Amino acid sequence: MKNETPMILIVDDNPKNIQVAASIIQEKGYQMAFATNGKDALETVKSDDFDLILLDIMMPEMDGYSVCQQLKSNPDTSEIPVIFLTAKAEPESIVKGFEVGAVDYICKPFNTAELLARVNTHLDLKKARDNLKEMNSSKDKFVSIIAHDLKGAFNGLLGVTGLLEEHGDILDVEKVIKYSKDLNQTIQTTYKLFENLLEWARMQKQNIEYDPTNINVYTIVSSLIPLYRQKAEQKKITMTFSVPEKLIVFADTQMFQTILRNLVSNALKFTFENGCIHIKAEKKDKNIVISVSDTGRGIKKEHISRLFDIESKTKELGTAGETGTGLGLILCREFAEKNSGNIWVESKEGKGSCFFLSLPTKPI
Repeated sequence: MKNETPMILIVDDNPKNIQVAASIIQEKGYQMAFATNGKDALETVKSDDFDLILLDIMMPEMDGYSVCQQLKSNPDTSEIPVIFLTAKAEPESIVKGFEVGAVDYICKPFNTAELLARVNTHLDLKKARDNLKEMNSSKDKFVSIIAHDLKGAFNGLLGVTGLLEEHGDILDVEKVIKYSKDLNQTIQTTYKLFENLLEWARMQKQNIEYDPTNINVYTIVSSLIPLYRQKAEQKKITMTFSVPEKLIVFADTQMFQTILRNLVSNALKFTFENGCIHIKAEKKDKNIVISVSDTGRGIKKEHISRLFDIESKTKELGTAGETGTGLGLILCREFAEKNSGNIWVESKEGKGSCFFLSLPTKPI
């Protein structure tokens, strides 16, 4: 994961100039790296992810213009904003600087406040661009997932209803019951898909109502168990919970319930007959940690790191052939983060899984 503190590369053949710029930037707590010539600068950007480059123009062997052109021609570095920091103040030099791809041009000697203001502005702009790019990528991926899953769901619905329409009058009772169960399961899966789609879409558009309040964890968990009792009985799964009656989290009630519903639903899906599911909550420091553990099939080690990532969504059938969209955990992560919380999992293949949700007890 990329460090949240911006990383700035300062390139100048005069160490004193680097020292002056670095002393100013250091006050803001930014990370820095240095290069005294163009060749070293191009090598340095290969070793780290830079958020901004302050680049001198007049350097031996390779001037700043050439360095900037190479940076912009490389897909790996083309989006790093470059600010020329130079003594060349002629209008034609400034124009050339922008032509080769710089986002700004500051003439030496520079004003400290101006340098900081421009650095901060371009770091903010880059962060906004990166966030927008990530959001668009996630939306594209999400739409692709939805389209694929909806197509599969409706193909299933059309197949079963087509059989019943064409051969319903000659099918025996057992087959009618079987097709009805298949139909019901497909409808439930499709409904869950739509439910997650609507929640996720509202989240991305920031239209979802966010109303954090003090929530009694015991009340929520105890009211959740009856919702899944029938499904648990069908698979002969024992559901238990141990939650102190006075534990309080500060979160949005609907989001909190949505996270727990998804975690319990997943546990039921991947637990074998005669298995167990246990919900536990306890206070740890300034947070409440709720865990949902099961004795199911567990998760492959290589899949664990990708469970909450929309870019590498995985989807597996449940222990009784249950289908799903794989979107529930992605929604859980976004809701947890929205409530200043965290979600993670510990699992051993063949032994079971335990999902953890940490939420604050007070506003952050």
